[in-house]
Amino acid sequence: MDQKFLDVMKHEGPVTIVTINANPASVVNTWMSYVTVDEKNNQLIIPAAGMHSIEDDFEMDNHVTITVGSKDVEGTVGPGAGFHIHGTGEFADSGAAFDAKKKQFPWLSRILIVTIDDIQQKI
Repeated sequence: MDQKFLDVMKHEGPVTIVTINANPASVVNTWMSYVTVDEKNNQLIIPAAGMHSIEDDFEMDNHVTITVGSKDVEGTVGPGAGFHIHGTGEFADSGAAFDAKKKQFPWLSRILIVTIDDIQQKI
């Protein structure tokens, strides 16, 4: 994870999570302030209350693409930086990461843990 990506994740904005197993693709959204970046384990920890379409897709293939961006971080050609994150996801409803997120967001029913394969800056 490079510093520019970490800087973007400090700002508020939408996070879009996409799987391509459904027809059409499944797409869900959350907020960057809800996402915990776990640098040590190269993961994103995301609270989930819904996200059932994504969870259903994981039965066939658990690969996800996530998009994030902020106009407040300098990008490749001026103001605004955006990233595509590729990885694999799993849902969990117990464990230390779940307990920590549940304290922050009492409404969640489980967490989405995304193990990052690569991060590509797009803008």
